[in-house]
Amino acid sequence: MRLVIARCSVDYAGRLTAHLAPALRLILVKADGSVSIHADDRAYKPLNWMSPPCALKEAPADEDGTIVWTVENKGGEKLIISMTEVMHDTSHELGIDPGLVKDGVEAHLQELLADRMETLGTGWTLIRREYMTAIGPVDILGRDADGATVAVEIKRRGEIDGVEQLTRYLELLNRDPLLAPVQGVFAAQEIKPQARVLAEDRGIRCAVLDYDALRGIEDDKLRLF
Repeated sequence: MRLVIARCSVDYAGRLTAHLAPALRLILVKADGSVSIHADDRAYKPLNWMSPPCALKEAPADEDGTIVWTVENKGGEKLIISMTEVMHDTSHELGIDPGLVKDGVEAHLQELLADRMETLGTGWTLIRREYMTAIGPVDILGRDADGATVAVEIKRRGEIDGVEQLTRYLELLNRDPLLAPVQGVFAAQEIKPQARVLAEDRGIRCAVLDYDALRGIEDDKLRLF
């Protein structure tokens, strides 16, 4: 991973255009090729980013000392970072991450739901569990009764960060012409009101999971909202 702290402006050109005025920011370049620009707020969410696969080209400093990075993906979208002052530039080898280990209940929910996809809807089928993407595994990838691809993110407690996680997966999956269009389902034993509002605003369906019902102890109907 490469970490750069620099005074920079950022321009994005693709499906839409966006501009970040000059300011001091953190730029992360990860081993998978992704590039993201962060401010000193907004928790983990970047101001702008480019997901892999993409290529980074670094131009030498011009007469004014400005260094320009151009990040371009296969779709021709570009992220142009113009740095007028670099405060810090360092790289670190993090090695292979073992990945997130889910707790017993969350892992079992995934296993049960994958085995009983019909609880999400009649005719739903499983493509695979832990469908790997460049930014991590999607809990469940399946198809609905019409054959459309659906990505399911499972949490024990559904909060805003889970919706954000699924949103990033959907953005990446929908770039794959073999899968697109991909819809999302946010499934949890409990979904916080703020998370539900955000999910529905982004066109993501919410499913409240009854753990005991999925295990066959009680009524086995899954409530969809």
